[in-house]
Amino acid sequence: MTKTQEGAPIAEAEIERKYDLAADRPIPPLVPAGPVTNQADPRVDVLDATYFDTSDFRLAQAGITLRRRLGGSDEGWHLKLPVSEDKREELRLPLSGKPDKVPGALAKLVRAHTLGAKLVQAAHLRTERTSYALLDAKGREVATLTDDVVTGEAGGEKAHLDRWREIEIELSPGTDPEVLDSLDRAVVKAGAERSRWPSKLRRLTDELVPPSRGASGSVLADYFAQQLDALRRNDIGVRRDVEDAVHQMRVASRRLRSGLRTFRRSLDADVANGLAAELRWLGGELGPARDTEVMAARLHEEVGALPAELVLGNVEQLMTRHFAREAEEAKARAIRALDSTRYTDLLRSLEKIVAKPRKIKDGRKELRKAVARSDRKLREAVAAASELEPGPEQDAALHEVRKKAKRARYAADTVRPVAGKKLRKWRNNVKSVQTTLGTHHDVVVTREVLRLLGLRAYAEAENAFTYGLLHGRSVAAAEAAHRRFAGEWQELSKGSRPKWLK
Repeated sequence: MTKTQEGAPIAEAEIERKYDLAADRPIPPLVPAGPVTNQADPRVDVLDATYFDTSDFRLAQAGITLRRRLGGSDEGWHLKLPVSEDKREELRLPLSGKPDKVPGALAKLVRAHTLGAKLVQAAHLRTERTSYALLDAKGREVATLTDDVVTGEAGGEKAHLDRWREIEIELSPGTDPEVLDSLDRAVVKAGAERSRWPSKLRRLTDELVPPSRGASGSVLADYFAQQLDALRRNDIGVRRDVEDAVHQMRVASRRLRSGLRTFRRSLDADVANGLAAELRWLGGELGPARDTEVMAARLHEEVGALPAELVLGNVEQLMTRHFAREAEEAKARAIRALDSTRYTDLLRSLEKIVAKPRKIKDGRKELRKAVARSDRKLREAVAAASELEPGPEQDAALHEVRKKAKRARYAADTVRPVAGKKLRKWRNNVKSVQTTLGTHHDVVVTREVLRLLGLRAYAEAENAFTYGLLHGRSVAAAEAAHRRFAGEWQELSKGSRPKWLK
């Protein structure tokens, strides 16, 4: 269990499985099973939990649970986020404030799902729990087996009451996830059945919660839905300052924007262009945080690789101070964007597109034409860049090639469900070009930062030699990336591709 920053919720990973067991069946014997050789005496608790959601159960639809629980060793406010089939991340805050009001720190984390709707008391569960710690040969706790008798009441247009029994196996922190399979076999052999419900709340509210969105039959709608899910998932990560969350959220926004522009003829063009413009704004607000993160890591790595005699002055300290200030400002800018009405309106508009797949014209012919257009624009950008002499104008033109390559790659990713092997090979070659030009762009941008760091060092009476050395190396690195791109482009031009791309 860790606490990432002052005032932030405590986070803990949960790996568990739930099972249905008839009321008259004994608790399954798990000694021995896998590494379990002993079982501790039972502990009995009465847990009283109030669950919060929007009136239309938007959190439940996303597999998220938010509750205030009394009783047990971990009473408090809990926000559970899905990670995989058996794994969830639980964020905890101690009991405080009014019992009918969700703490602001948790309410903000789910704003991308609630979209401003009020969080209200949606359900109440009372659980009579008997817990058994499962121990290995050295007396270490491997997992916990819980036997729950649950009584639940949910609101909505009509009340829903239920009572059932379930058992649960939750691995202890540090236990190999594969242990869960060995315990699972023992439980099922004893007569329990895997529950089809991801949580007690979902079981109770199943008749009240709108069904989750499945495959729609529309390639574009399904792709946009995947990226919207990624946007929301990483929204929570950005707010929590989770590593790589800004990058992944920016990627999702870029994929959405690229898809809207590439396939706008299959959509309402005005709507697609408007949303693409808003996604460009979002990417711009997230960009500084990601760029600072990448540049800081790159320069610290380069300085660390230099011989000690070439690192003159307080280079690491100056860079750390510079990037810490930049990162703080960039993070604040990103959070302001996520808290804005403009961002909420963007999410609502994206929801509308995903919800109306029948209005999207994305037959195979339309999809192929769009991918072919992206290929043509990429080739035109390469031709324009090849006519320029080395220098700032060519650097800018190569950056445009990189963006066109990324759009072409994303177009291929979008149509993957109906694409063949030749398009996948073409897509991989395009990605190689994009990656190399990404390195080229990073090096070009880093030069200006090195120049500013050198000026700052000089102003503070520090030695600026190391920054000049790194600047010179960046020029050589950019030239090497350019040469590598030339070879990759030749391979892409001559490589395998579908006939309809020619």
